[in-house]
Amino acid sequence: MPRKASQPSVADQHAAPGGAAAVDRALSVLSAFRAGDRALTLAELAERTQLYKSTVLRLLASLEHGRLVQRTAEGHYALGAEIARLHFVYAASFSLEAVVMPVLQELARATRESAAFHVRQGEHRLCLYRVDSPQPVRDHIRAGDLLPLDRGAGGRVLTAFSGAPGEPYESIRQRGVVVLEGDRMPELSGISAPVFNERGELAGAVTLTMPTPRLQRGHAALVGAAAADASRKLGGFYPWPID
Repeated sequence: MPRKASQPSVADQHAAPGGAAAVDRALSVLSAFRAGDRALTLAELAERTQLYKSTVLRLLASLEHGRLVQRTAEGHYALGAEIARLHFVYAASFSLEAVVMPVLQELARATRESAAFHVRQGEHRLCLYRVDSPQPVRDHIRAGDLLPLDRGAGGRVLTAFSGAPGEPYESIRQRGVVVLEGDRMPELSGISAPVFNERGELAGAVTLTMPTPRLQRGHAALVGAAAADASRKLGGFYPWPID
């Protein structure tokens, strides 16, 4: 049976210090699903969360909107497609880190500039991994930062290999490596190349960034070699020659 008002819900018992009660309750609904559950009824969700049915229904409406929960033809509730997408991102991040971080570390060591790995996230690019330049003057992007997709070497590469038509994307697809001076901001420049996985899909972009006065176009070969190395370790193929 749903809880009585005097009985704390599962969310109340495990509330995040300083957190939002509505989020805690929504998470308790997701946590109510257990191994072997294909779908749950409203009554089962209310019983497992110790929340009123009316409260669970409101939470389910938001979770459905976010595709974290879906309603079955029978009127029951199952985990949604967004859960599968997040699981894929979560699982892929571990295999990517083991491959990408050593590549970035070597690239930063060889060039003494900052090396990063960007992935597309909607209409932005996410700096997934980053190794800072040892030099005191550098850009200060951190892993986890969102950057524009339509500016900067990494964004241009991700856009080009997501199929964007026209220039400069046709040229980027032909060359593989792009060198851009002051594309995101005048004082910064970047060199970037795509990384491919075992299915031939774009996995991300290896990007080297530096203050514009330190840009060395000869580093493009090192960035291309780093992208080729990461692609090979992911089971993919980098189709351009390394100069």
